Amino acid sequence: MPNQRPRPKIAGRAPVLAVLLAGQAAVSHPAGGSEIDTLLFGSLDAGGDTFLTVGAKAGLTSLAQDGFTALASVGGGRRAETGPDGPRTRYTVAAAALAGYQWVFDWGAVAAFAGPEIAREMLIAGPLFDALPTRFGLRLHGEVWARPSEATLLQASAVAGSARGSLWARLAWGYRLWETYLGPEAALYTDRTGYAKWSVGLHGTDFALGRYSFRASAGLQSESGRGRACPYLSLSVWSPL
Repeated sequence: MPNQRPRPKIAGRAPVLAVLLAGQAAVSHPAGGSEIDTLLFGSLDAGGDTFLTVGAKAGLTSLAQDGFTALASVGGGRRAETGPDGPRTRYTVAAAALAGYQWVFDWGAVAAFAGPEIAREMLIAGPLFDALPTRFGLRLHGEVWARPSEATLLQASAVAGSARGSLWARLAWGYRLWETYLGPEAALYTDRTGYAKWSVGLHGTDFALGRYSFRASAGLQSESGRGRACPYLSLSVWSPL
């Protein structure tokens, strides 16, 4: 393709790396020849709360070079919390359609997105339930994938949304062993309800089975309103369309 920038090489591959929303999935995509590169992704986070996200990311030219990109996702989950009248369960469904730009460098990639989001929540306490109003808002999404050395990967991402007054951020480092980046990760989530969650664990990123690539994480998380930390598990998968 004319004026195409050389693609960064990580451990012998030529991937483009991108974080995938609510989804939290690290993407590694081999070079392709299509005019529009598209990745499908999904992620499941399970711990004190549970959230499932699916979506797609597409580049208007190619995800292997600088250019405009689009990111769409939909997800849903549940969490236990304590309300004014005692224990209750909060169910959430959220979706977003973002547009942005990706910069690809020899050392990695940087991307920024913005666009509308929508969220709907329901509170259930015993036989009673309360369907909260649908909220619309703006979502901002930023991510950095950096390669400090040939065998290491540093990733940082943050997603802020006004529909739920939410903020999610993750920082991870990995060293490449057995064709997978292994290392520590830390994440934070908070929203306007006063709920907050912190997690620290280990991840394995970019291990492949056929055309599918995966990231698995495990560790401990602490939630506001809970006296002790509990284990969490996270699994993400992505594949070119």
